[in-house]
Amino acid sequence: MNMAKPAAKHPDIKDLSFEKALKELESIVGRLERGDVELEESINIYERGEALKEHCDRLLKQAEAKVEKITLGPNGEPAGTEPFKAQE
Repeated sequence: MNMAKPAAKHPDIKDLSFEKALKELESIVGRLERGDVELEESINIYERGEALKEHCDRLLKQAEAKVEKITLGPNGEPAGTEPFKAQE
C-alpha cells in the first residue's frame, strides 16, 4: 500500500478555502456513510477526505494563532489584547 501523505496525492486541496474543503469533506463522509460507492472508489475518496481533514486542521491552527483575546481594564473598558489560549 502506498504510504504517501494524503495531501501529496491531492495537491489541489492546498488552494481550497476552509469552507470549501469542509463542504467537500462533509460530502465524502455522507457518501461513505451511505455505502453507495464501490470499494476502490471508497478507498480513493477516504484518502481525499483524510487530506481534506488535515488541510482544515492546518487552517484552523493558523486561524487560532491569529486570534487575540481582548483584555479589559479595571473599569471594564477594553485595555488591550493578549494571545488567545484555548481552554483544554
